[in-house]
Amino acid sequence: AGMAVRLSVLPSLRCLFDEPVQIRVAGLQPQQAVTLRASLVDESGEVFQSHALYRAGSSGELDLSRSPALGGSYLGVEPMGLLWALRSKTPYKRLAKRNVLTPFCVDLEVYEGHGDTGHLLGKCTNERWFLGEGVKRISVREGRLRATLFLPPGPGPFPGLIDLYGSGGGLIEYRASLLASRGFVTLALAYMSFEDIPAMPKILELSYFEEAVNFLRKQQQVKDTGIGVLGLSKGGDLALSMATFLPGIKAAVSISGSSFNSFIPLKGDGFTIPVHPYDLGRVKISDESRIVDFSDVLDDHMDPATWDCRIPVERSLAKFLFLSGLDDMNWKSDLYCQDAVQRLRQHGREVEFYSYAGAGHLLEPPYLPLCKVSIHRVLGMLVHWGGQWREHAKAQEDAWRRIQAFFWQHL
Repeated sequence: AGMAVRLSVLPSLRCLFDEPVQIRVAGLQPQQAVTLRASLVDESGEVFQSHALYRAGSSGELDLSRSPALGGSYLGVEPMGLLWALRSKTPYKRLAKRNVLTPFCVDLEVYEGHGDTGHLLGKCTNERWFLGEGVKRISVREGRLRATLFLPPGPGPFPGLIDLYGSGGGLIEYRASLLASRGFVTLALAYMSFEDIPAMPKILELSYFEEAVNFLRKQQQVKDTGIGVLGLSKGGDLALSMATFLPGIKAAVSISGSSFNSFIPLKGDGFTIPVHPYDLGRVKISDESRIVDFSDVLDDHMDPATWDCRIPVERSLAKFLFLSGLDDMNWKSDLYCQDAVQRLRQHGREVEFYSYAGAGHLLEPPYLPLCKVSIHRVLGMLVHWGGQWREHAKAQEDAWRRIQAFFWQHL
């Protein structure tokens, strides 16, 4: 009979969602064939699963940081493959955390053999949290602001960040709560499709974002050396606009963003930046699956007719970091990123940028699995985001390190 099979997650069964763990199995027969499975049920009841085939070493041990997967959801040595390869049973679902006060629980199981119906040998559950020990979550409804503030434990002072998601709207908290768990006072800010904010506002006012900056600056735990802002997609161009037009923004990160104002006019003090012109006639819809490809709808950004919707980032004194995936199927984020970088460099500004081969539009915190296609919450259509599983997973790990290092350096 030998010893019982033990499946362990090191250093602990509880961790933050962005932390890598070591998954090990002990007590197997030498060279034994086994299947590892991971499953997670999200808050709406969707099931996400992955599996991989392994063979134990000569001592009956298996360590995912050393042993290669021989088949299944991924191949090769992938210590965190069971997490980043999670796929929804129902197609086109995106894994996102709604309530950051509870963890995602990942059930890990080891089965005998490489078939479908092996005997269960051992299991455990990895609790992956979005809120570190002692981080406070405070709902903010002050003036026009619709936001959530996350405060790291202790008096600080900590660098302050504003976190913006894309045109799907809502108040998305999980990236902000993870950043607060890493030592930043972070304000997750809603600007469309939330409570009394319309799904598709006719206009966005810069003064709303200025209110957010002022609110964050007056928090006593926030360092007075300037604020950082990061945004994904539409949030990326808003981050650039804030860094360009608002005082007090020291550093801005654009993830899969544009250097042009997209979708909604932006009204500043005595000026309005119009929308990057687009033609919905250039939308491509795949017949069988009804998946919408928006990658060609925007007019050519090299055409001077589009230049009045450019965000004049070169006027900003902030530091910039641009991140984009070369397999972004939503829009040409890499070209727009190159446009901004070129303008900044022509004006002698420092700028960092990284583009990732095989990464899609939705570059998220690490170990959230790739979402290639999902429903756009405002448009109600299935949208193609792009990305290849392994490359996208690696890009998310790298981008997350770079984002934190960049803000620590400049704030």
